[in-house]
Amino acid sequence: MTILLSASIHFLGKLNMSRKCELTGKSPLKGHKVSHANNKLKRKFFPNLKNVTFKSDMLKRNIRLNVSNSALRSVDYKGGIDFYLRDVKSYKLSPKAKKLKKKIMIKS
Repeated sequence: MTILLSASIHFLGKLNMSRKCELTGKSPLKGHKVSHANNKLKRKFFPNLKNVTFKSDMLKRNIRLNVSNSALRSVDYKGGIDFYLRDVKSYKLSPKAKKLKKKIMIKS
């Protein structure tokens, strides 16, 4: 019995990475999959996430974040990760991105 319990805890430990955007805070939504016969089955709508490496000019290093496709477009529109983090509200950001924002604000 303890072997099964420890194995399940070990398995749960590998699921740490949440499916949440680190820049916009987008997370999965709940809803129904509706068939042609109008049968409803519960499902999740996940954001379109990608692991992206940004190049920070102010910090002079690469930054690796789990970002949604829409956030990637926003970063590109603002002119880079430095300008995006400077303008975005802090409550949307992950703890990792908040630390980066703090470092960028000190440098600028």
